[in-house]
Amino acid sequence: MNSLISLHNTVVGRVFGAGDSDWLITTIARFVFAAVLLRFFWASALTKLDGIFSPSIGAYAQIFPKKFEAVGYDPSQMSFLDTLIVIAGTYGEFILPFLVVVGLLTRLSSLGMIGFVIVMSIVDITGHNADASTIGMWFDRHSGSLILDQRLFWVMLLVTLILKGGGPISVDRLLRIK
Repeated sequence: MNSLISLHNTVVGRVFGAGDSDWLITTIARFVFAAVLLRFFWASALTKLDGIFSPSIGAYAQIFPKKFEAVGYDPSQMSFLDTLIVIAGTYGEFILPFLVVVGLLTRLSSLGMIGFVIVMSIVDITGHNADASTIGMWFDRHSGSLILDQRLFWVMLLVTLILKGGGPISVDRLLRIK
C-alpha cells in the first residue's frame, strides 16, 4: 500500500509541479469558458445590435422586457439611461468574455462576468417569467435547470479565475513579465 501511495505522490508531483496546480486549473478554466460560454455571450450580444451604437428592438426586449412591453415596444419611449444600460450590457457581453479568454484583467473581468450572470438570471426570472423547471432548485435530484444549476457552474468557473488569476498562458502574465 505504501508503494502505491508513493507512486501516486510521485506522479502527481511531476504532473502538477510539486503540488502547484494553479497553472493547470487556470488554463483549463479559461479553456472551458472559451469552449462553452464565449460564443453563447457573443451570439446574445449580436442579437442586441442594429449598428455600432444602435441597440436593436430585441436588446430592449431582452434587458427590459416588462418596461419595453409597457411602452408598446417603441424604443423612442425608453429613457436615455435605459439606452445607456442596453448599450453597456451589450458591449459587456462582447468585452468581458473576450478579456476572460485572453486572460487580460482576468480577476476583474471574471468578477464583471459574475455580476453579468447574476443580473441576467434576475431578468430571466422576473422579467421573462421563467418557469420553475427553468429556474430549478439546488439540492434536488435534477441537475439540468438553465438558471440555478447551469449558472452556478458558470460562477464557480469564474470564481476560480478570480482566486487564481489568468495563469501562465495569459496576457496578464505577459504584462507582468515586462
